[in-house]
Amino acid sequence: MNSIKAIISFLTIIPTKNYDLEYIAKNVYLFPIAGIVIGLVAVIAFLPLHSIIEALLIIVAIMIVTGGHHTDALADFADGLMVKNSKDVKKRIMHEPTTGSIGVAAIAIYFIGATISLSFLDNLALLLTVIVSEVLAKYSMVLLSYLGRPAWEGMGQLFTNLKGSKFIISSIITISIIYTLGGIISIYALILSVILTIIMLAVANRSFGGISGDVFGATN
Repeated sequence: MNSIKAIISFLTIIPTKNYDLEYIAKNVYLFPIAGIVIGLVAVIAFLPLHSIIEALLIIVAIMIVTGGHHTDALADFADGLMVKNSKDVKKRIMHEPTTGSIGVAAIAIYFIGATISLSFLDNLALLLTVIVSEVLAKYSMVLLSYLGRPAWEGMGQLFTNLKGSKFIISSIITISIIYTLGGIISIYALILSVILTIIMLAVANRSFGGISGDVFGATN
């Protein structure tokens, strides 16, 4: 339970005690469990609305519950990706406090795409979809942790040493959760998620020489 509290404290703004970053990195394989919490918190209050406004509010709620870190990471990743220069320049661009036009466009596409997608669902289907999606989003970071190498010193360096045994445990946890909630269609979603994560890893390796905290967040 202490490990689960640690990953929830890291991935959300839900109040709990502070944990050492190295301890959190050792428990990265439990990230998919946090997806259940985030999905439930983001959806449950808005289920009665049944409209595109409901879908938008859920996306906003996810951003708020997670502290906006992954949204910010998506913008930084997009800005760094579009810079045609050395790895050091890309790193500097990604660490700048301001967001470029490409980063703003990436966030807009994410918000619009996710809102439209969720607007087709309601009630139980919506709840289950958001939870499964959040679990898979967190599993994508576990996969990066297992397959990736750090692009430079920083958070990515701590989170890229996941052992095979813990990766297997995380995979079992993820498959158990999503299959229970979504059946066979959630397995198709898992396969697509894995493919997209591998593509993100390949892009990050080519552009940055490895992965960083922003790559983790953007992939999520």
